[in-house]
Amino acid sequence: MAFRIKQTRWLYMSLSILSLCLAFIITPVKASPPVITTVLSSSQPTNGLEQGRNLYESGRFAEAITAWQTAAQQYHTQGDRLNEVLSLSYLSLAQQELNQWQAAQQSIEQSLKLLQTVKPSADAILWAQALNTQANLQLQTGKAETAIESWQQAEKFYEQAGDKMGSLGSQINQAQALQTLGFYRRSKQQLEVLTEKLQGMPDNEIKVSGLRSLALALHEIGDGNSQKLLEQSLAIANKIAAKPQLSSILISLGQTAVDLQDPEAALDYFEQAQLLATNPGDQLQARLAQFKLFLDYDKPEFATPLAPQLLQQLRELPPSHISLYAAINFVGILTLNRQSNPDQIVPMKDLAQLMAVTVKSAQQIEDAQSEAYALHQWAKLYRRTQQISEAQELAQKSLNIARQLQANNIIAQSAWQVGQLYKQQGDRSKAITAYTEAVNALKALRGDLVAINSDVQFSFRSSVEPVYRELVDLLLENQPSQAELIQARELIEALQIAELDNFFREACLDKTQQIDQVDPTATILYPIILPDRLTVILSKAGQPLRSYVTQKSIAEIEQTLDNFLVALNPVSDSKDRDGFSQQIYDWLIRPAEADQAFIDTKTLVFVLDGRLRNIPMAALYDGKQYLIEKYAVALSPGLQLMATRSLNQNHLSAIVGGISKSRAGFAALPAVESEIKQISKAVSSSVLLNQEFTSQALAEQVKSSSASIVHLATHGQFSSRLEDTFLLTWDGQMNVKELSELLKNRGSDPSKAIELLVLSACDTAAGDDRAVLGLAGLAVKSGARSTIATLWPVKDRAAAILMTRFYDQLRQPKITKAEALRQAQISLIRQNDFHDPFFWSGFVLIGNWI
Repeated sequence: MAFRIKQTRWLYMSLSILSLCLAFIITPVKASPPVITTVLSSSQPTNGLEQGRNLYESGRFAEAITAWQTAAQQYHTQGDRLNEVLSLSYLSLAQQELNQWQAAQQSIEQSLKLLQTVKPSADAILWAQALNTQANLQLQTGKAETAIESWQQAEKFYEQAGDKMGSLGSQINQAQALQTLGFYRRSKQQLEVLTEKLQGMPDNEIKVSGLRSLALALHEIGDGNSQKLLEQSLAIANKIAAKPQLSSILISLGQTAVDLQDPEAALDYFEQAQLLATNPGDQLQARLAQFKLFLDYDKPEFATPLAPQLLQQLRELPPSHISLYAAINFVGILTLNRQSNPDQIVPMKDLAQLMAVTVKSAQQIEDAQSEAYALHQWAKLYRRTQQISEAQELAQKSLNIARQLQANNIIAQSAWQVGQLYKQQGDRSKAITAYTEAVNALKALRGDLVAINSDVQFSFRSSVEPVYRELVDLLLENQPSQAELIQARELIEALQIAELDNFFREACLDKTQQIDQVDPTATILYPIILPDRLTVILSKAGQPLRSYVTQKSIAEIEQTLDNFLVALNPVSDSKDRDGFSQQIYDWLIRPAEADQAFIDTKTLVFVLDGRLRNIPMAALYDGKQYLIEKYAVALSPGLQLMATRSLNQNHLSAIVGGISKSRAGFAALPAVESEIKQISKAVSSSVLLNQEFTSQALAEQVKSSSASIVHLATHGQFSSRLEDTFLLTWDGQMNVKELSELLKNRGSDPSKAIELLVLSACDTAAGDDRAVLGLAGLAVKSGARSTIATLWPVKDRAAAILMTRFYDQLRQPKITKAEALRQAQISLIRQNDFHDPFFWSGFVLIGNWI
């Protein structure tokens, strides 16, 4: 007799959870072992469905296929359509495990077709399972959008069947598919709600998958909880013996260890993943991860023996979305690694042949995205061997496909490549056109620029920043036109925004304002460091843009900047310091002064580039005076000023907090008490000192108070790494994201925005040439109109004096914040104890200087 099919728990576990196992590859986790629950008569022999389950659980996919094919045929003969539907659905999953995509497609299509003929309508659970299998296939063959639609349908059927776990599984699948499209933030929002539901449920494979999927989304947006969730997912997977998921979780943990610069731990995770992999695809990803790790840490002696094995495996794997990207990334690992010569590991002709086969395979399974990336990578190989015309043809094909797909992530890279090739051939006009298309694509990606692409992800510094800089270089060649100067300025500003988005792993600015229209007495300078020169674009309201060029190599410019920073130490020779300072002054300021460009200028606003961000502009020396003695100085990350409004000197009020005592391994700041006392006298203040200065107390004060100023005198650090940028409170370190969200906790009313944020005892991370990015990031993300902070730890007594003078000045009628800071700095210059630039020039004003 036929048996009734109960609700099964395994099919919706064919979750395509994404694993960033390399710097630029994501792989789906394969289906979990089927748990088939049937009602058998006592005389009925073990059926084909259970045989298939047992074989599938042990990783014997080919034999499981045979068992389910037999079962499907038997049920067809018996006229048992429901069990035939189920057998075909399972069969498709097993075929997907072996990358038999065409056969898997035929099996699931046949299953769905049968379901439509069953009268009365089949159980909702069968529809849900079949749609889930179809969605998994769609995702693995590069059709993520279609997969999301199928999972949405599956979710409705699970709900109709009253299967809550099935519904949750489908929702997790949808969130994971969003990750393949690069929408990590949307995925995170969905997964957080789902994971909260899962935490209270018994340990099972859906819980493992949900935790891991959320961990990966958090990893991509820089949330430190990622590793903890991965470890929890691994513990549960081990507990319930979820073997198919173990390798993917271990690969994810390995990538986390790579990010934490712990190669030994990473290698251990990757090796475990390889041993525990239940199918060739997972094993390949683990070996590729090891291969990249060896090359990244300059261990070619370990990478070289792996290369032919990987190449052979890539040649033998049937075409799939995963195997295509594995091939692309194998080539990418070799061509991107600067510490090794690819020819010494794999002959260039073999890599080109692999890409040729990959392009054909992508066409075969109709995976246009993979085809575009393979063409892009193939063009890179030809460019490396100076086969320029062949590279041009391939790169253009890649770009054409990307345009058809409207895939900005691929357009950004392919158009950049086309531009580079035109530039190499001396066709400046076509190169500018191609570069502009690449930049526009990057701007369109801005909300999800966390990863340029979820399958082929490169770092910001290697594939976003250079696109902008190379286009600026082209635009500023020879005698740039006014239109080219305007475009170059816009690009530098856009790059600043992109850097901040990348720092926070999210788009952090939605409104911008043309800063040279804010204040007619201000002049904006954009110093741009190019490979062979330093160009300064100068902008003043109502006047055409001007530019000044100094022919110097980037190495010479950066060495001078580094020398000046070292010489700022008070124990250094003041003549050396003045010499380096004057050299930088001659590059940035003197040509414009000679051109009388600063007539009627009161404030110089710098939009600084690269290592110039670490240089205190106020301390530039013309041979007689410091720059601050001639002009007020402010910094801006670009056009990111909030609506212009001067500070109301008649109604100044502040929240003043700080730590004067030694705390959490940080030295005492005894002058902080005096600083806070003096500020409280100058400005109506709510004070939080030492034990009172907790993150909770600060949050409550900011939320309940209408104070326009927040002044924090405590240890802190700015870094180019989000996780290393923090402020010290009595109860621990508050990271920059927490601080920025706290400060924005006034609601969306612009009238309640904080006018001025002052951080008077912070530091930039030692040895980090982009550390000021953290300062700029906080300045912008906090919503404060203006931020004053220090580039290095200043003697606390000097800081106390300067801050007291600053607030005294700020109370004067019609004075700008930049001018108030200037007067405070000049007052220190005129004191014997603190006249050295070290004591006063580290204070910088970022944002609205008015």
